[in-house]
Amino acid sequence: MSKLWGGRFTKQTDQLVEEYTASITFDKELAEEDVRGSLAHVTMLGKQEILPAEDVETIKGGLKRVLERIRNGELDYSVSDEDIHMNIEKALIEDIGPVGGKLHTGRSRNDQVATDMHLYLRTRVVEFVGLLRNLQEALIGQARENLDTIVPGYTHLQRAQPILFAHHLMAYVSMLGRDIERLQDSYKRIDTLPLGAGALAGTTFPIDRHFVAEQLGFGRVYENSLDAVSDRDFILEFLSHASIIMMHLSRLSEELILWSSTEFRFVELDDAFCTGSSIMPQKKNPDVPELVRGKTGRVYGNLVGLLTVLKSLPLAYNKDMQEDKEGMFDTVKTMSGALRLFAPMIATMKVNKGQMREAVNKDFSNATDIADFLVGKGLPFRQAHEVIGKTVLYCIENNKFLLDLTLDEFKGFSELFDERIYEVLQPETVVNARNVYGGTARPQVEAAIGRATLALDSVAVWIEKHTQAEA
Repeated sequence: MSKLWGGRFTKQTDQLVEEYTASITFDKELAEEDVRGSLAHVTMLGKQEILPAEDVETIKGGLKRVLERIRNGELDYSVSDEDIHMNIEKALIEDIGPVGGKLHTGRSRNDQVATDMHLYLRTRVVEFVGLLRNLQEALIGQARENLDTIVPGYTHLQRAQPILFAHHLMAYVSMLGRDIERLQDSYKRIDTLPLGAGALAGTTFPIDRHFVAEQLGFGRVYENSLDAVSDRDFILEFLSHASIIMMHLSRLSEELILWSSTEFRFVELDDAFCTGSSIMPQKKNPDVPELVRGKTGRVYGNLVGLLTVLKSLPLAYNKDMQEDKEGMFDTVKTMSGALRLFAPMIATMKVNKGQMREAVNKDFSNATDIADFLVGKGLPFRQAHEVIGKTVLYCIENNKFLLDLTLDEFKGFSELFDERIYEVLQPETVVNARNVYGGTARPQVEAAIGRATLALDSVAVWIEKHTQAEA
């Protein structure tokens, strides 16, 4: 079959040009979305009496057979047919004859491909909200199991103050909660129908865009036809949110890598999520978090790549915009793999509570509480800070920790010290002293877990609602 657009041309397309400009090698990912959009479009053409009912039914029957071939992996894609739209239209015409050519009445590939991508991302966003929720659930489960586990808290990767390990894990639950909120908010803009904008100016046919939107479950339609075919903000927004999500996963990956090292020995990842060495039999490598950390860069690259493509494009559609898809598909695949692995990896992680406690007992992360103790006795904080600095230096020089000091040694630095200092310095006391909203005290962490659990229920309701909308 000759090119479906070839009437104006007197020469065949150069083979190298065909191969260079074709997008079918990657946009076949949109095959089902393309058929869904076409079914809604042709239904509208029949409703508006733009096409006779007999043709509409013939086209719909052909499209459903093409969809079945797609789902069964039986549709052969050809580079000579350029993209997913032309491949499907060719398959339709081969199935039902020339009447298949009427399907494209009142639309352009420009508004067609934009619709496909809106449909594709709308589904993916709901899936990602679910995957993020699963990871939150795994983190909350570990937090519940570690409400009495105390671990050093760090700043500058130096031990700072003791915290509950549950509190540390809940920080990531909060991060992922913001990720979910961003995706949910972006859904509003993805849920906008471009179809009916034509190539750039609309169409002369009396189409009903709002009917098509209703058929496809879109909440609204684009107000401006130029904007409809040239807008890729919704993809940029997704790639931006995905970059933040991957950044959060990468930060947690880095901690898992450190915590599972011999130097820390805070956690042990399940064998199912680690690999060994081909030469060193004793090795157990945290390959999953390492790869997530590494693959974060490619997601960033996909965002910067599309920003660069779009930065100087005039309205409306330009062939450059074909570059919007591969990065989007790659990001979906990369982030989906990371999230599907992360939740079970966290859920099966073993926490070495004894090693964490030993680390807390052998550092100076309780030093701030001594300063607070002295401030409570009336000493200005700056003077208290100096007293504790000298006390810590004395401990370092004498190979001691704060709880090792005698009361006389404490009094050598300030007469304000008394027996209560030993209770003040206990890790449990230090942790539970931070009993403020968002703090690390056990009552606050328990409350945070309760709030996060309620949020999980709310997200589940959102997922169910939007999954039904997609169906």
